[in-house]
Amino acid sequence: MGERIKKLKKIRIHREGTNELTLSALVVIGIATVLWYSFNTTIPFWIFIIIFGTAWLMALNFYRCPIRYYNGDTEKMVVAPADGRIVVIEETEENEYFHDKRLMISIFMSPLNVHANWFPVDGKVKFVHHQNGNYHKAWLPKASEENEHADIMITTPEGQDILVRQIAGAMARRIVTYAKDGEECYIDEHLGFIKLGSRVDVFLPLDTEVLCRMDQPTTGDQTVIAKLK
Repeated sequence: MGERIKKLKKIRIHREGTNELTLSALVVIGIATVLWYSFNTTIPFWIFIIIFGTAWLMALNFYRCPIRYYNGDTEKMVVAPADGRIVVIEETEENEYFHDKRLMISIFMSPLNVHANWFPVDGKVKFVHHQNGNYHKAWLPKASEENEHADIMITTPEGQDILVRQIAGAMARRIVTYAKDGEECYIDEHLGFIKLGSRVDVFLPLDTEVLCRMDQPTTGDQTVIAKLK
């Protein structure tokens, strides 16, 4: 697709968590300071630090955003759009857009995974559609259709339409999608972000060569999961 345009910002903490992490750190420091000077013993201080300091570090881990670049040839390649593990590889009827059978590959993200999402293919964004819904556990089959989700349709340079679906889970309550209608997109660029446990589905043509297996761990923007014909 010609010279690839890089739009990545060199960030280590995802922008979706910057404000939350900063404000919560100030609150923790403020309360810890009060506890340190308000008691003759340091026990309340250390109890607070252990509990809320650990919680803050878990939040920091959740919002981490490693800088990644896919080093291989991107032509017809489909890379994992998220960190996690493969929970579905199956043929399914996709009746909302394609109205035929598609190969669906799904990646479940636990709260411990990086929750940034990447574009799985090079191409052009055909449309973005957000659908409200339920909050079933993200690994359940019905989550793909019934849960709140955002659909991003991408047309590859070869003219094939690939559907990417960001799905909210039982705990996730916010889906952020950076993809915009009509924009060119590339592997290595961020597609969006989902807070807490969630899932990403990729719908591919049936003749796609599957290059992943069930329960396989994936690294977003690095693990090749399929190759288009």
